[in-house]
Amino acid sequence: MKLKRVLNVGGNNKAIPLPHQYADFEHLLLDIDPRGSPDIVCDARKLTTLEGGQYDAVYCSHNLEHYYRHDVPRVLDGFLHVLKDGGFAQIRVPDISEVMRVTIERGLDIDDVLYQSPAGPIMVLDVLYGYSVEIERSKQDFFAHKTGFSQKSLLAALHRSGFSKTYSVVGNLEISALAFKGVPDQITRSLFSLPHD
Repeated sequence: MKLKRVLNVGGNNKAIPLPHQYADFEHLLLDIDPRGSPDIVCDARKLTTLEGGQYDAVYCSHNLEHYYRHDVPRVLDGFLHVLKDGGFAQIRVPDISEVMRVTIERGLDIDDVLYQSPAGPIMVLDVLYGYSVEIERSKQDFFAHKTGFSQKSLLAALHRSGFSKTYSVVGNLEISALAFKGVPDQITRSLFSLPHD
């Protein structure tokens, strides 16, 4: 039986694990930065230049916010282009609404630490504009954040791009959305514990 394929868009390198739902998928990495040895070196705004309908899933974690708002539809169109019918995109982005709420509730300044990560302390500024340590170290502006999302705005962007069915959850200052090209099959529903609607 042929393995399902997931295209990890902007995942940096394969040492960063995918969620357990992709354990039985063939993992192909696409990134603009060749330093992480991606399978495909490509700007996600140019996904439509790749062969269409080749992937069962697209996984995009904390990458969509690295594009200007006007480029987000191009990236999402690219996801639809590379997905097979019935395929899905899983998109994870910072929850800017929650970041703002927590910042105000805690009385934080933009340079104050919002949380600790494995990479080190993350300031409010880092969530809004990109991880400043990495931007400074790499001298690459593609590490900067150029837009942001609330749950409502992310789902609206997915619907405008033509995804037929979406699900989303929020928590831990993050939005995670599943967006389908067609109807989710029973296996995918079970894999992600989706409701039967």
